[in-house]
Amino acid sequence: MENTTFREVESIALASRKRRIVAYLIDHLVMSFATIGIVFLLLGPNFIENENFVQVGMTFASVMLITMLLYMAKDCINGVSIGKWVMGIRVRDEKNANEVPSIGRLFLRNIPIIVWPVEFIILAASTDKKRLGDKFAKTIVVKNPNKPTKMVRIVPLIAIVLCFIASFVFFLSAVMKNSDAYKVSIQEIEQNDAIISEVGKITGYGMMPMGNINIRNGYGNAQLTIEVQGTKKNVNVFTHLTKEPNGEWKIEEIKNLY
Repeated sequence: MENTTFREVESIALASRKRRIVAYLIDHLVMSFATIGIVFLLLGPNFIENENFVQVGMTFASVMLITMLLYMAKDCINGVSIGKWVMGIRVRDEKNANEVPSIGRLFLRNIPIIVWPVEFIILAASTDKKRLGDKFAKTIVVKNPNKPTKMVRIVPLIAIVLCFIASFVFFLSAVMKNSDAYKVSIQEIEQNDAIISEVGKITGYGMMPMGNINIRNGYGNAQLTIEVQGTKKNVNVFTHLTKEPNGEWKIEEIKNLY
C-alpha cells in the first residue's frame, strides 16, 4: 500500500486534542496508582515515621525512575496505551496511518512529556495537532477505526477512576493508622474516662483520621482528629502529640470536638 500524505491523514483520521488530553490524564492516573502501590509495598504503611531519610529518598527516586520508564513505554504495544484504548485513538507513522512506529520511536515520542506544560502548549497551538514528541518521532495520533464500542471502553475508565480514588484513600488511611502517633492517641483515648463516659463502650474508629504528622531532624509534631465510635454516640477527638529525637510520642493535648 502506498504511503498516504499527511494532508490526507489529517482530513480523515487525526484524533482530536480533547481525546488526546483525556487519554493522557487516564494514563497519568494509572501511573500514579502504580507509584503509590510500589511505594506502599517497598516502604510499608508506617514509612511516614521512618527517620532514615536516605532510604526513603532512594526508594522514592527508584520508584519514580521505574514508573517514568514504564510511562515512556506506555504506547509500545501496537501504539496504544490504556488511555488511548479507552479514548479510541492510537499512534501511527506520520506518512502512513496504517503503520505502527518502531518501539524506539514510540519510546522517544514520550520523553518530552516530562515538560508536559510545554507539550500541551505546542499541541494546542499546532495546526497539525502534533506535540513536541510527535515532531521528534515523526508520528501522528489517529482515530482507531477498530475501537471497541463506547460502553466497553467506558466501563474500564470508571473502574480506573474508582480504583485510583479507593487506593489513594486506603493508602492515606493505612499510613495514618500505622503511625506510632495514631497508636499512642488510641491508647490515650481508651484510657480517658471523660471520653468513655460520653461515647460509652468504644466499638471502633473512623476509617480516615484527619490531620498531619511531621518529623524533622528527629523532632515530631502531630495533630490528629479521630472519630471515636461508641454505644452511646460517636465523637471526634483531637489529639496533639510531640516527639523528641529517639523518643516516644507524647500527648500534649486531647479534647472532644463538637
